[in-house]
Order: sequence, then structure tokens, then C-alpha cells
Amino acid sequence: MSRLLRASAIMAAGTMVSRVTGFVRTMVLAAAIGTELLGDAYNVAYAIPYSILDLLLLGVLSSVIVPMIVRAQQHDPDRGRAFEQRLLTLATVALIVVAVLAVLAAPLLIDLYTDWRPGSAQFETAVLLARLILPQLAFFGLGAVAGAILNTRERFAAAMWAPVLNNVVVIVVFLAYAGGKNLATVPTGQLVLLGLGTTAGIVAQAVVLVVALKRAGFQFRPRFDLRNARLGEMAKAGGWTIGYVIVTQLGFMLITNLASAAGTAVPNHGVSPYTYAFQLFQLPYGIIGVSVITAMLPKMSRAVSEGRLGDLRTEFGAGVRLISSVMVPASLLLMVLGPAITVPIYAHGETTVADAVYIGNVLQVYGLALMPFAIFQLLLRVFYALGDTRTPVFIGAGTTAASAVLMLVANALLPPAYVVMGLAFAYACAYALGAAAAWTIAARRVGGLGGWSVGTALTRMYLAALPTAVLALAAVWVTQQVFGELAFVNSLIILAVGGGLGGLLYLAVAHKMRIPEVNSIVGMVAGRVGR
Repeated sequence: MSRLLRASAIMAAGTMVSRVTGFVRTMVLAAAIGTELLGDAYNVAYAIPYSILDLLLLGVLSSVIVPMIVRAQQHDPDRGRAFEQRLLTLATVALIVVAVLAVLAAPLLIDLYTDWRPGSAQFETAVLLARLILPQLAFFGLGAVAGAILNTRERFAAAMWAPVLNNVVVIVVFLAYAGGKNLATVPTGQLVLLGLGTTAGIVAQAVVLVVALKRAGFQFRPRFDLRNARLGEMAKAGGWTIGYVIVTQLGFMLITNLASAAGTAVPNHGVSPYTYAFQLFQLPYGIIGVSVITAMLPKMSRAVSEGRLGDLRTEFGAGVRLISSVMVPASLLLMVLGPAITVPIYAHGETTVADAVYIGNVLQVYGLALMPFAIFQLLLRVFYALGDTRTPVFIGAGTTAASAVLMLVANALLPPAYVVMGLAFAYACAYALGAAAAWTIAARRVGGLGGWSVGTALTRMYLAALPTAVLALAAVWVTQQVFGELAFVNSLIILAVGGGLGGLLYLAVAHKMRIPEVNSIVGMVAGRVGR
């Protein structure tokens, strides 16, 4: 637990700064272009390269490439150096080709991800932005592979801190933007600034990771002897992972189509509110969950490689409890404080208070999804550590199918102004079902996952977090009675009382209840403050 906590803390610090600067970036973006047609066009164009990367690389990194690098380091005479060089060469060349093809296919991609009519101003703006943003595929992929190699060497800091530079670069670009939110009047030069500036941030991020890899002792030499790159093994293991990513991306494609249709029917209620709420929803998981998972996966892979399933169960249980000690109160606070969080962040410039409140309403619904989503992601890593990339495909297919059905029902039954909130609710329900299915199957594979122990720990965490939720609700009610509708100042008051004092109350109650994960975090922070 202590080693996992220390490794996670190092990454969490970098991830926290990254996420904070990421939200400054999103706040500046929302202030610059709003949440109407231009905002939706940018957010769709920005999401597409990440969808392609998920399809081609990012899912395979965690499930296939990291375990393969670990095995190469353990068993190859050169400790995996040649394998790493071949891998980096292959990824770089392949992603350059993909980036070129994606730029050429930008109109088709926008057509797939939205219901906008080809030839319309919004469609053509999204195509232009996509062609300027899609070249980042090559740089992001290069950085992702470099980060994976660094992680297997337990060099976590660079991968967590490099996105900070990316965010800073893009923040400067958004501050320089002066085109406004009106799609009909924005100059082409300002759109070019948005697109190329977004790509420049990814270029800076990739450079940081490559430099960090070199400092870690990695000497890159292009290797095209791909017969020794274990492509057959990679394809065999990664084929199922790509299948899983295809399934999830089909779900995302449905989301963007339904959200873009809602935004067309009711301005400011489409893709942009969904995107901004989703980014806030991901913050607790991104800071704690990703950090813990990144530290866990190499350890679980080594445990499986050496036949130590008991250690795998121990690592998994410690990871679930550590993540949940933060996710449980965070999920309750998101459900209570959603609009109070989004008004100070987004209600600036071209985004009104009413627009920000709607983003907060979507965020409240997403609070339901935080715990199921985090546990689902942890469970997938159990299968990946076992070398099983097939089972997650079927679990993911079932989860996506359930989500798609619920989203279509929400779209059919709800007025357009509430469709995006319905999409968030469908997401939460689907991941709850997916987590239950994944847990059942994974527990059978490894001889149990300590369900009783984890369930007991979660129950105690929810009991410890209930006073925090009550305090937050009281802060919302009293502040609105005194000041009326939400605005910047009274939102800050709600956050200070409900979030700030509420968080301290949770720590105090959890400490009194002797919840070990919370005590470990408090002890680590107290020790650092004392020093």
C-alpha cells in the first residue's frame, strides 16, 4: 500500500496541476467561443483525433504494450532495448501515415460524428478545424509510446507533467483569439489560430516526453527489422483490445450525433455542455484513478508473469480502496454542487450564467457515474494483466449496447433541452451494469477479488461522506435563500462551505472512523507539511 501510495502521489501531483491548467484552458475556451454552433464545431473537431488514437493506440498501450515491454525487460538479453526501439519506430511511422489519411478524410469524419448537413457553415467550420487539429495524431502517439516506456521503468513524473506545458501553450492561443462566438462572422485566420494552436500544444507535450525518455537512458535508433518486433503477438493480443475500442467509439459516435442534434434544436444545449461537463466529471478519476492504475498495471503484470495471483488480488484491492476514498465524497459533491462548480469556471465572456448552470446540471447527473466508471476501469486492468484482451471486448460491447439503448430512449422521450442530461444518466447506468459484470467474471478468474472487504470499506466511506453531502446541500439552500439565483460570488460561497469545509469534514469523520486509506493520505500530507 505504501509503495502504491507514494507512486500514485507523485503522479497525482503532476496530474492535479495538469487538470487544473486543463480547466483553465477549458474556461478560456468557453469564454472565447461560447457553447453555441462554433463551440460545438470546435469540440467535435477536437474530439475526433482522440477517438482515432483510442482506436489505434491508447487502449492497446495499457492492455498489450505495457505488459509486452515488461516481459521484454525481464526476458530479453538486452533487457528489452531493441524491442522498445522497434516499437517506437513502428508507432512513429504508422501514426504519421494515419495523420495524413485522417486530414484527407476530415469531411467524412465530421459527417460520421455529427448530424450536421454537409455544406452548412457549421459543418465546413468543423472540417477546417479538424484538418488543422488532426496532424497532432502523430505527435500525441509518439508521446504516448514514450510515456508507456517511461512507466515500465517507473519514471512516472514526465508523463504526468508534460500535459501542463500543452495546456499552457493552448491557453496562450485561446487568450490571443479574438474572433468571438458568431459562426457567421468569425474570420478564417482566427479559426486557423484555434486549430494550429491546439496542435502546437501537443507538439510541445511530445517533445517533453521524448526528452525525458532520453534522460532515462533510452537511446533511440530507428529499427525497421520488424520481423523481430513481435507484431504477431501484438496483433493477437491487441486485436481484441481494438475490438473493445471500436465498440466504445461507436457509443461515443452515437453521443456526439445525439448531442449535436440537441444543440441544433436548442442552442447551448448540445456537444459543448456535454464535453465541458464530462471533463469536470473526469477530474477526480483523472487525478487519483489514472495515477493509481498507472502504478498498478506494471506490478499486476509482473505478479501474473511470476504466478503470484495473491499479489494481484492485493494490488487490486488496495487500488480500489485508495481510489474510492476520494471518489466516494467527490461523487456526492458533484451531485450536489454541479452548478456552483460550473458557474465560476465557465460563466465568462461568450458563455452566460444560464449556459454554465446547464453544464452544471449535466455534471450533477454525471456524479452518479463516477464510482461505477472508476471501478470498471480498474477491473479492465485485471484482465489486461492476465493477458486477456478478449473478455473486456464482450463486457464493453454489453456496456455500450446498454448505454446506446438508454440513450436512444432518453433522446426519444426527453425534450431537446434535457437530452444531454439524459445521455449522462444513460452513461451512469451502463457503467454500473458493466462494473457488476466485469467484477463477477474477474473474480472467477483470479479466485476472488475480496468483494466483502471492498464492500465493507465502501459502505464505511459512504457513511463518512454523508455529513459532507448534507453540509453541501445546506450551503446551497441557505445561499440561494439569501442571495437568490446563482452568480459568481454566491457560487464561491457555496463551494467554500460545501466543498472546502465539506471536504475537511469528510477527512475528520473518516479519520475518526479509522478508514486506513484516508488516514494514509492525511498522514502523508501532514508529514510533508511538517517537513
